[in-house]
Amino acid sequence: MVFPLFHLRFFPFLERKCILPEAEHLLQWGRDMVLSGLDGFLQECPDMRGVTGIGVLAHAASVDSSRRHIRTIFKEMNLPVKAFFGPQHGMYGQTQDNMIEWEGSEAEEASCAAIPEYSLYGQYRKPTEAMLSGLDLFIVDLQDVGARPYTYIWTVKECMAALAERGIPLWVFDRPNPIAFDGIDGPVLREELFTFVGGASIPSAHGMTMAEMVLWLQQVYFPTLEVRVFPLQGWCRSHSFSDTGLPWVLPSPNMPSTTTARVYPGMVFLEALSISEGRGTTLPFEFFGAPWLPPNRIWREMEPLLEQFDCVMRRHDFIPTFNMYKGEYCHGFQLHPSPKPGFSSVSFTLALLQKIIALCPGEFEYLPPPYEYEYTLLPFDILTGDTEVRSWISSDGTISELQGLWKEDHAQFLDAFHTVRLYEEVL
Repeated sequence: MVFPLFHLRFFPFLERKCILPEAEHLLQWGRDMVLSGLDGFLQECPDMRGVTGIGVLAHAASVDSSRRHIRTIFKEMNLPVKAFFGPQHGMYGQTQDNMIEWEGSEAEEASCAAIPEYSLYGQYRKPTEAMLSGLDLFIVDLQDVGARPYTYIWTVKECMAALAERGIPLWVFDRPNPIAFDGIDGPVLREELFTFVGGASIPSAHGMTMAEMVLWLQQVYFPTLEVRVFPLQGWCRSHSFSDTGLPWVLPSPNMPSTTTARVYPGMVFLEALSISEGRGTTLPFEFFGAPWLPPNRIWREMEPLLEQFDCVMRRHDFIPTFNMYKGEYCHGFQLHPSPKPGFSSVSFTLALLQKIIALCPGEFEYLPPPYEYEYTLLPFDILTGDTEVRSWISSDGTISELQGLWKEDHAQFLDAFHTVRLYEEVL
């Protein structure tokens, strides 16, 4: 199933009488911008007669092109929203770290009854019967970052399971994958390592949008679930996020920029190690370090590889204000990937870890569980998706040899991905 690529120059706007007031700014902005699924929904004005109860899974980045939040838009449209749902970090990005739960509330809405706001990162990660009571439509609008360990798609998977059980249709408002132009990278997740940071056999950096991942999950796990996609218009995988003209709103507290998103697929592995991934600084995942890290020796070992990865690694020490090594002086670096496409965050990170473990075997540690509600498996294994990665970083193998181990799995993944692909590679 391949959906056509819609672009404004080929897909004229509907007559003005069909444009909602919420979408008037789209007429003013121009005809070559990328439209998100939410913008496309406002443009299309789908027939919603007969819909009596809507549930909405959203977060801080669920905004239209003019930065208006979906909650505000739906309220002004008088849509029958009966419940809001929020993923990890809350509806408005209020919680910082992993396994920092938040609980729902009765959201205050002017001139109307309070609407329940349910947490799907607290007591429950799958919507309950009571949460879904009275709903006949469920809408998902989440900005993903293109990395398998990012938990939002796995919250959506839990929702899909609950919706399939109850026959409630799902609408997905798609958004760009901000790192798709870098390509796929990293191991394909082994099924025995499925957890809340990975619930499908996809690579660490997978190249899919949120809607494409939903279609993948529907095809594999929930074939009876009715899914409708509101696709991006004018987007292709060769776009950087800045090419789209869409606003970047932090999808989580430690994802301040699209550069952070580009380094995240590999640098997130540091959450499972005795190395700070920069939480507690202004540039998490772009900064890394530890009090025991020997920066000059690390630099000498990594310098010959930096050109291969098209990346600058600049000395930058820091003192985290929270999280690992809080208040301690960390010797470290900041990563500066080239603006050109093709940065391989996973491959770079594993090459870096190979050097660190060789130089500091007594300080380099794999942290024990729990991690993201997994209490048995090693956190590093569930993040990388393949237990063989630990063997490689303790060896003297080359990064080319490691990437060769993924080649066949990547080919199989791409064959399967083709069946749900919505967008062209190059526009």
